[in-house]
Amino acid sequence: MKTDGVMLHPLASGDGPEPELMCIFGTGDLGRSLGLRLLQCGYRVVYGSRRPHSCGPLPEGAQVMTHEESARSAKMIFVCVHREHYEFLEKMAPQLERKVVVDLSNNLKKNMYMEANAIYLQRLVPKAAVVKGLNTLSAWALQNGLLAGRQVYLCGNNEEAKRDVAEMATKLGLTVVDKGSLSAAKEVEDFPLQLFPEWRMPLYVAFGLSAFFFLYLVIRDIVYAYVENDEDISYRIMISLANKITPVVSLIMLALCYLPGAIAGFLQLYRGTKYSRFPNWLDRWMLCRKQLGLLALGFALLHVIYSLISPARYSDRQRVISNVKKNTTTPLYFDNTSAWRNDSLYALGILSFFLFVLLGLTSLPSVGGTLSWREFSFVQSTLGYLTLLLSTAHCYIYAWDRFLRKSTYKWYTPPDSMLCLIVPSVTLVLKLILVLPCVNRPLMRIRQGWERNRPKDEMGELKATNM
Repeated sequence: MKTDGVMLHPLASGDGPEPELMCIFGTGDLGRSLGLRLLQCGYRVVYGSRRPHSCGPLPEGAQVMTHEESARSAKMIFVCVHREHYEFLEKMAPQLERKVVVDLSNNLKKNMYMEANAIYLQRLVPKAAVVKGLNTLSAWALQNGLLAGRQVYLCGNNEEAKRDVAEMATKLGLTVVDKGSLSAAKEVEDFPLQLFPEWRMPLYVAFGLSAFFFLYLVIRDIVYAYVENDEDISYRIMISLANKITPVVSLIMLALCYLPGAIAGFLQLYRGTKYSRFPNWLDRWMLCRKQLGLLALGFALLHVIYSLISPARYSDRQRVISNVKKNTTTPLYFDNTSAWRNDSLYALGILSFFLFVLLGLTSLPSVGGTLSWREFSFVQSTLGYLTLLLSTAHCYIYAWDRFLRKSTYKWYTPPDSMLCLIVPSVTLVLKLILVLPCVNRPLMRIRQGWERNRPKDEMGELKATNM
């Protein structure tokens, strides 16, 4: 090592081959976090800096040198600086010749520049093999090691350079997707600028359900009371109406997490195999189940908060005072059935919310990563269906005998407690059909008999059926 280089910590020596040296340009949050992760995975790390003696704290075990020295010492260089600071790289073109240069830069907004950063970098160092990639990783994720199975994108004109970067990324625990040549760099650079792409469909579903039930309940409760009884109860929109919307949306969205699994099960029975690809709409639905579940948990939490503050509302306190004044001489009547119903309602609500929170916690990478596949499957599948069952039972007990009352159907419309039970009930029934052997086996025999009678082509293979 050159005398003007700085060694932060002596590297461990051993009898085996010396670990590969990686160079990082940039000592900001991203550069420090990437260096820390590379060190943890067994690589040696050297930082290139304009001021190697005063560049701030770096990961223990890393070296720091000037840009030129660090580039000469490593085969792969990671560029963790913004595009506006690329000028120094043009002066280093001789040192970067035949090196693999990985561009991790991102822009603040789309179409900020006419050409992609990686293409601009390739023009500055034409004899280097520039690879665009790893730009979707955040410093926080690198520092905390939350990389297992995470998908990253690579593109570049040099296939050998892309293979080297992909091999390194795999050692970090990442899943690599090759996007082709460097002409795809602009698309890769736009990925971090997307706003919650995996949450888009769940958010649309949550917003659509909330808007529908809000309008539905405003008409049934607020407008109906004003038109039929000449009563202004618009103040109920803030708490009472919200406390009806949140549990309804939460229960439906929880059911939507498990409904695609039931549909997929029947689709596999129909096809006679579990190895065929699902339709695109079902595949997209299944990929966003985690987001649907977390949003459902958020609505359930709002329902709990609204329920807890309801007794403190002015209207409820006034109603209690009015009832006490009216019934000063009326003996108290205790209904044992109502007591059972009320306690069961609260018990099921508490248990279902507890399991709901447990499901939400295990869906976090930091928690789910500590579970084995069987443990994770038990929590997300078995306990998930149990949560759906308890939540549905909670809603059934809340509805009780209201289905039979004529006064429940205002303007001939069913109550919200009836509408919200449709999707969960269908989901549970479908799952029951798939689970029970007395129902599952006849379905399989019907499927096998249908396959025997199905027309075959010249090769003896079953003809494909359009789904």
